[in-house]
Amino acid sequence: MDTTRMSQKELYAGVVISKVIARTMTAVEAAADLGVVDRTIRRMKNKVKEGGVAALAHKSRGRPGNRRMPEAERAKIERLLKERYPDFKPGFAAEKLREIHGIDRDPKTVRSVMIDLGLWKADRRRRAKHRLWRERRSRLGELVQYDGSYEYWLEGRGGTGELCLLAAIDDATGTIRHASLEPHEGVLPTLAFWRHYAEKHGLPEGLYLDKFSTYRMNLKVAAENPDTKTQFSRVMGSLGVRLIFAQSPEAKGRVERLFKTLQDRLVKEMRLRGVDTVKEANRFIEEEFLPDFNRRFGRPGRESGDCHRPLTPDERRRLDRIFCREDERTLLNDFTVPHGGRWYQLLPSPRLALRPKDKVTIRTTPDGAVSLWVREKPANFRTIEKGRERIAPYRSQVKRTFLIPSHPDISNSR
Repeated sequence: MDTTRMSQKELYAGVVISKVIARTMTAVEAAADLGVVDRTIRRMKNKVKEGGVAALAHKSRGRPGNRRMPEAERAKIERLLKERYPDFKPGFAAEKLREIHGIDRDPKTVRSVMIDLGLWKADRRRRAKHRLWRERRSRLGELVQYDGSYEYWLEGRGGTGELCLLAAIDDATGTIRHASLEPHEGVLPTLAFWRHYAEKHGLPEGLYLDKFSTYRMNLKVAAENPDTKTQFSRVMGSLGVRLIFAQSPEAKGRVERLFKTLQDRLVKEMRLRGVDTVKEANRFIEEEFLPDFNRRFGRPGRESGDCHRPLTPDERRRLDRIFCREDERTLLNDFTVPHGGRWYQLLPSPRLALRPKDKVTIRTTPDGAVSLWVREKPANFRTIEKGRERIAPYRSQVKRTFLIPSHPDISNSR
């Protein structure tokens, strides 16, 4: 009597029916225990008498199902999963099988095939996390979550290493408003990102950020002085965008979960498309990936309308002066200023009177262009190697001092 393939329910029914046959339990009691009628108990009793407890097992157990996937189709799916999608998640693999290969199978079916191949192992032990639920904002542009994620996004193709993906996701709709690959999450790449965002979508009412040094000064002196701002805070403050700083990674969970999704989907999409350079990647993200992603995973806000504020004509004319890094220096007596390891010589400029000790504002745009401003007026300048220019005249002057007898200093010394 083989009972190894029987379910627990069937095994228990066998114990109950055995008691009925042994007359230690009545048929009425057995029917109440198993939740069936007396007539079913009689049929089950006859089966056990003829074939033992194993006769209670379901007759179709162990047989191929009528709706089983054809072997040829399963073999094709297995081959594709092993060759092209070995590290894809079941849902994503099912999408690619349908879109590229015309195989329309449910993600659960694809998941079972991947488990059989050893490509997927479900984690059944999930620890519950207690979080206070926060309702999404109502309208598009009311709050945008922004962050950067370092990853080998191109998997080393084209000689690329670790890159930073900057992304902004709308809180109300869950759509990615803009994303781009940059070398790092510093000031200039961030300003370039938000200049592009503002030109395309306008300015959101609020930004949700972490406490990275690009966005917030974390020193104690900065906490005691609310007027101390980073370059990014200065720019957004001048545009009227409210900054909200998260107190934990879980607080900005929407953008954190987004990066987990992109580290899976975006990396593999670019691999399938053969994207090898940062330029190609940013074009692919902007023109192809984001529209498809937002169509799949976006949702309408609870209220219609867009809270983004369009740039004014004056702001559009001054984009280079708004989205830039600003540093202040004091003009020296020889009309030079140091900045970033370089020296700049200020030249006569129209409608601008220069005086030593003037405050010079040095603006650097994301593309590296530098401009000098005094009292909000542009100043002409050139880059110099100040150390050499100061030493050479001094040496020639000393040489002339000793060679020319009629020099005033020499005659006075006599």
